[in-house]
Amino acid sequence: MIKGFRDFILRGNVIDLAIAVIIGAAFSGIVTQLTKSFIEPLIKLMGGGGVQGGAFIVNGVPFDWSAFINAIINFLIVAAVLYFFVVTPMNTILVRRQKNDLVEPGPVVIPEDIALLKEIRDLLKSKA
Repeated sequence: MIKGFRDFILRGNVIDLAIAVIIGAAFSGIVTQLTKSFIEPLIKLMGGGGVQGGAFIVNGVPFDWSAFINAIINFLIVAAVLYFFVVTPMNTILVRRQKNDLVEPGPVVIPEDIALLKEIRDLLKSKA
């Protein structure tokens, strides 16, 4: 029963779900604030700075392209951290586990009573 539970937990779908929900949600808040506080202002400075920096206006409607680029950078940071710190180690563990499962079993141990019967058979064959 414990082996079945362990196999269920180590199955890829459960691990992927745990990564997406728990770690992704916790880490994305930190990355979002980092990109809003530091990267988005840099993008706006490159777009000309000031109130209109990182945006353009069409018929009085502002298009904030710096926020879009900020969201892309935010996504790439979260995806990279999840890949390098969760997915890669988990894949390594699964490969090692599969390698251990493929190890050939040791020699077959013949029970004592069967060995004794084979010995008696061989003795009877040799006398006949």
